[in-house]
Amino acid sequence: MKILYAIQGTGNGHLTVALEVLPYLMKRADVDILISGTEVDVQLPFEVKYRLHGLGFVFGKKGGIDYLETYKKARLKTFFNEINSLPVEDYDLVFSDFEPVSAWACLLKGKSCIGFSHQAAVVNKQSPKPKKVDLIGQAVLNYYAPTPVKYGFHFVPYNKNIFTPIIRKEIREAVVTNGVHYTVYLPAYSDKRIIKLLTQFPQQKWEVFSKRCVMPYEYDNISFLPVTSEAFVKSMVSSAGVFCGAGFQTPSEAIFLNKKLLAIPMKGQYEQQCNAAALKLLGIPVLKNIKPKQFKKIKTWMESEAKILIDIPNETEWILDQIISHEIGGNLKQRMPEYSISTFSKFRNLLLKKIFYQLKT
Repeated sequence: MKILYAIQGTGNGHLTVALEVLPYLMKRADVDILISGTEVDVQLPFEVKYRLHGLGFVFGKKGGIDYLETYKKARLKTFFNEINSLPVEDYDLVFSDFEPVSAWACLLKGKSCIGFSHQAAVVNKQSPKPKKVDLIGQAVLNYYAPTPVKYGFHFVPYNKNIFTPIIRKEIREAVVTNGVHYTVYLPAYSDKRIIKLLTQFPQQKWEVFSKRCVMPYEYDNISFLPVTSEAFVKSMVSSAGVFCGAGFQTPSEAIFLNKKLLAIPMKGQYEQQCNAAALKLLGIPVLKNIKPKQFKKIKTWMESEAKILIDIPNETEWILDQIISHEIGGNLKQRMPEYSISTFSKFRNLLLKKIFYQLKT
């Protein structure tokens, strides 16, 4: 059996999941790996057959995605060429971790694709959603990497096709201690903005992992470090708590480690707004932004001892066995959604609307 495992290269969470998933898949099949996008810091210890430009998002410096820069770097002609040249028909199964080239290649070539991602759980009707409806954000989640079959991961299994998070081995086997520093990962904010925020708490030690940091440096009570998997795990397992964006993988790992958690969703990023809604339901504090009026909430969090206890069993192998045994039966094409090439035009127009909205605000 041949499997194509396609990974979204925006952020490190998708690569972190792949580190756990791929060894199990490789026991069962001949696996080729695809990565598209350029916003990752984690490296895979496996051969990557396809390294594509894809259609990734670019992190901004003010707390959100830079949609204008995203559109500039989109290279739609390259994206279409990658879709047309990707031989998805050579594979028995295609897994897409919110990866657009593989999803669209399958879509336009009449082959089904298994959505295997946190995003697949977020779009589920039973998963928590923010009070404020974002129709464009919902559409982007549905159209960015459309798949007819979806298996997802969330903080809580809200549906039969939603599982608890996949936690990497380094976290599961780590010796957990409670130190005096807080681990910070806010990739959508510049170092300058993070300094302005964290220097308001001069008695506290902060270890900040920055996508813009090449060499470690100190600023008052803040240590800035390049994003590497080993250093980040070491910092997080020995921290007093974790302050991060409302992505999925880092909050999940913080919850697994029983660390107190403070999250802030990226502006204009619907998936993170949904994650924030789910975290709130679990009793985890969520910030709207890092403006001065949020300082009191940060101080309250620092002084609190509240931690969230959630059981996150190691079910990766069982999950993959269930999916493969169910989906290899040959009924995938019957569930192909009624998309066409015009669907991508709709997605492009939605992205343009996001850009214009960002420029106005």
